[in-house]
Amino acid sequence: MIERIWSGRSTLYVLLLPFSLLYGLITYLIRLSYRLGLRHAWRAPVPVVVVGNLTAGGNGKTPVVIWLVEQLQQRGLRPGVVSRGYGGKADHYPLVLNAATSTQEAGDEPVLIAQRTGVPVAVAPVRSEAVKALLAAGPLDVIVTDDGLQHYALARDIEIVVVDGERRFGNGWWLPAGPMRECASRLQQVDAVMVNGGEAREGELAMTLRPGEAINLKTRVSCPVSALSPVVAMAGIGHPPRFFSTLRQHGVEVVRAVPFADHQAYSEASLTTLTPGNEPLIMTEKDAVKCRAFAQENWWYLPVDACFSTTAEPLLQKIIALCR
Repeated sequence: MIERIWSGRSTLYVLLLPFSLLYGLITYLIRLSYRLGLRHAWRAPVPVVVVGNLTAGGNGKTPVVIWLVEQLQQRGLRPGVVSRGYGGKADHYPLVLNAATSTQEAGDEPVLIAQRTGVPVAVAPVRSEAVKALLAAGPLDVIVTDDGLQHYALARDIEIVVVDGERRFGNGWWLPAGPMRECASRLQQVDAVMVNGGEAREGELAMTLRPGEAINLKTRVSCPVSALSPVVAMAGIGHPPRFFSTLRQHGVEVVRAVPFADHQAYSEASLTTLTPGNEPLIMTEKDAVKCRAFAQENWWYLPVDACFSTTAEPLLQKIIALCR
């Protein structure tokens, strides 16, 4: 239902407009308070790059964070990543992740980023505290924040917005009547707009999520995802249909597609019931980090990488120049 409302296919959004107007007013006043100096943002001693979005729901932001971190590493820089840690609840904050940190503590996305990139990652509701914890743990050249475009308490040097190229901004209204966290005009003030799928507009970087080979959660064996067909697919991300569509586009017969809520917590019992005939169960990498402890031999995940059809080198050089 919420997808129909946000996409403009339902007029029920009218009932939520009073709440949206209040949301828009509050977010405007918060940002204005920082611009007028009524509130002060904390500035880190190293450059801060924010990767965020203007809408709620999955836009492909975390793959962009991973791509950016890997690109900076390849150029000899030492990045660290901070996050709010949605879906996790730690005993204390800030929490600097280590090999034993669970998704229950840190959330799924920070654990995924740490495992994929190997860079220092910290989570905290107050992101400046996470930055301080990382800098206290070791030298870093740049901080990348996973989300946090609207977290103005942390000063930033570069802002990157990831846009879902197919859904764009839906009906254009603020939450909860629409998907917007800020007005679309905010794009005019950021350093780069990356459009995931669909049609990129002038000045935007066209991006796609390219899947790799499917990887078995239990054995770590990999194979082409099409070799697993037919499969049962599950996804607990911001926009599950994108994952199911990706599978079908790569020749996979999906006999059952099971969407879950973003940051969904899983149990062995709840997932084994999805494949009563021991069919291959394929999930996103974000789901996989929460399921490894009780993985079954028929469970697989599909990693994806952010790829760009237009060069992002000017953006990377801008970040490198700030670091130097």
